[in-house]
Amino acid sequence: MFEKVAVVGDSDLVFAFKSLGLEVFSPKNIDEARKTLEALDKENFALCFLHQDFLKPLEEERKALRKKLCPVVIGFKDYRDVTDHLGNIMREMAIKATGSDSLVKRKGQDERR
Repeated sequence: MFEKVAVVGDSDLVFAFKSLGLEVFSPKNIDEARKTLEALDKENFALCFLHQDFLKPLEEERKALRKKLCPVVIGFKDYRDVTDHLGNIMREMAIKATGSDSLVKRKGQDERR
């Protein structure tokens, strides 16, 4: 019976899903991600949330899995894209208002820029 759910993505992104009872996998590269998908197929996973960075490179593997009942592979985006987009909007607003983006610096960003 198919009853497990997996989340595949960067470790800093997927660790919280573990607390929800999902099995998390953090492949370091495309080859590891490919092996992870193969393992999920063999271990009776019902559902796999696959991070957007792996969708295109693993297209052939996903197509092969579509021929089977499970696992169903669904792509997902993460919050970091939204955060970056909002940061760019804030930077543009700061430049319009003050002529500088010095008020909108990200953590670890060079202060001399």
